[in-house]
Amino acid sequence: MEGTRPIRRLASGVTASLALIRAAIDDGADALLVHHGWFWRGEDPCVTGARRARMEAVLRHGLHLFAYHLPLDLHPEFGNNAQLAARMGWRVDGYAGERGLVAWHDLARPASAQGLGRSLARRLGRKPLAVGALARPIRRVAWCTGAAQDLLGAAIEAGADAFVSGEIAERTTHLAREAGVVYFAAGHHATERDGVRALGEHVARRFGIAHRFIDDDNPV
Repeated sequence: MEGTRPIRRLASGVTASLALIRAAIDDGADALLVHHGWFWRGEDPCVTGARRARMEAVLRHGLHLFAYHLPLDLHPEFGNNAQLAARMGWRVDGYAGERGLVAWHDLARPASAQGLGRSLARRLGRKPLAVGALARPIRRVAWCTGAAQDLLGAAIEAGADAFVSGEIAERTTHLAREAGVVYFAAGHHATERDGVRALGEHVARRFGIAHRFIDDDNPV
């Protein structure tokens, strides 16, 4: 969405919620960069209710809004998957699944589900939910941030012992148990903070503008 002012100060955040928009305005931002925008496939595109309130706030203050979803997940440097790997100390040894959305890494030493869960909690600030074969040694870990629980099958085909994503569905537990792997639901928001923050920092350096990442926290 086009704003009305020169961009000297950029705010970034995970989702273009009304709370984030208001926080960006209060911070004096001229533009807001997000991962999750307003329009999703299959949704009614009418501008009503919460969507109207968000748009009204952006338009009233002349704020520019930029949203990048899958391109930000996939970017090899600033993407959510790449940034999660950097935070966890994993290198990308290969890709799997449609469009290479699943990345995987062979650990130098086998890890336990409990140990990997503690590491995720410490580095993401959120205790993950772990299901499946929790006694299995983890040698190959795969991941895809956000709501990628249905890519568990692709991780299994890639030989992963554990798969880390953000959300979990009822069916995820059964597949993890029956396939004998571990699934970690580490939080949609928690696994996708770093991509948009890294992109915002890059844009600020590239154009010589100010930048602030605003964390409108979400327990999901």
